[in-house]
Amino acid sequence: MRTRLAITTHAILERFFPERRLFLKSDTDTRFIRLRPSTQLFAYAGASAIVAWAIIATAILLMDSIGSGSFREQAKRDQILYQERLNALSLERDSRAEEALAAQQRFNAALKQVSAMQSELLASETRRRELETGIEVIQSTLRDTMKERQDAKIALAALQTQSEAGTGDGTAPSGGDVPVSFMADALAKTAEERDQVLANAQTALNMASDLELELSLVHEQNDQIFRQLEEAMTISVAPLDKMFRSAGMPTDSIIEQVRRGYSGQGGPLTKLSFTTRGEDDPSADQLRANKILNQMDLLNLYRIAAERAPFASPVKSAVRYTSGFGYRRDPKTGGRRMHNGSDFAGSTGTNIYATADGVVTHAGWQSGFGRLVIIKHDFGIETRYAHNSRILVKKGQRVSRGDHISDMGNSGRSTGTHLHYEVRVNGTPVNPMIYIKAARNVFEEQNQRAVAQNDR
Repeated sequence: MRTRLAITTHAILERFFPERRLFLKSDTDTRFIRLRPSTQLFAYAGASAIVAWAIIATAILLMDSIGSGSFREQAKRDQILYQERLNALSLERDSRAEEALAAQQRFNAALKQVSAMQSELLASETRRRELETGIEVIQSTLRDTMKERQDAKIALAALQTQSEAGTGDGTAPSGGDVPVSFMADALAKTAEERDQVLANAQTALNMASDLELELSLVHEQNDQIFRQLEEAMTISVAPLDKMFRSAGMPTDSIIEQVRRGYSGQGGPLTKLSFTTRGEDDPSADQLRANKILNQMDLLNLYRIAAERAPFASPVKSAVRYTSGFGYRRDPKTGGRRMHNGSDFAGSTGTNIYATADGVVTHAGWQSGFGRLVIIKHDFGIETRYAHNSRILVKKGQRVSRGDHISDMGNSGRSTGTHLHYEVRVNGTPVNPMIYIKAARNVFEEQNQRAVAQNDR
């Protein structure tokens, strides 16, 4: 028996979907198909669902097409901006290279000038010592001459006394004319020698005064050169120290490690000296010169360490930064996963360069990474270059910063042509952009300081 609910439902359906018959007539027979209200309801619902699906699918396709167009336009704009930025960075790099070369030339010229000033200073001090010795000899001769003159005066007085005593009337004897004439000639000669000695002494004192003035000018020039060298050392060392600290690298231990690796010597270390006296206590100029030499050594150690750390970008062509370090939505599965590097998308075959000196520890296929290059650097640092289309180095090969090691590709677990670049410190992944940005900020700061110094 039909229930009351079924009867009520059928009555409602009859109101909206009355029963219909579809007649099918042939030459010999006529048949019909009965369309009940429930059948019509199912047919209507199915047709409505198909129409709704078609509308939604069409809307999705239109939205996707519009979004794809906007995304492509945005990608083109980003690529143009990135290309302009790369061109600007290239110009800045070239200008920094020229400024560094000019600074090196100025530094070499300053060192040559310091060396010339040191030679002049040594010669001046030698001449001063000779003049002091000459003055002492002249003064000694003058004292001896004055003593001889005084003795001659005493002897002349004694002879005059004896002559007066012998004559009794105050007239000199006939034989007394010879010694008196001789003593007069000796006194005149002595006075002439005394005047010459006094003139020579005055000349020597004038020369000594001139040498002291020249020596003071040399000291002033040396002081100016020292100030320029000290300022140049400060400008050169401070940014490199900041670059290492920005990357979270302990500068003290790194410099000590580099110093131990470059500690070979071929002879005793002697102090820089500006004098021929050989005093044990260093002068102020010696201390300043030794300090500059120590800063030059520190600058050289920083440069060696910078070459051995990945302070550079692995790509120099126009690329797009598509993914950074950290958690992200996985491009394959859509889940949230950790991304241990940075992705740079570009065209197939784009050159990839080593970011620091090191040794290749892996050059081949690895699951997920595709064609992978791993380079081991100093200070426990390791860099990885994944998804390559071609590898140009071999395992065990030593490479330098800027060497072409591979070409960009789409191998391994990848959705498109790009470079996956990793930096690991003691096996732990770190953000590669820390090193790239640290070097970039330091170079920009050096450029600004050089421009400010040139303006002054």
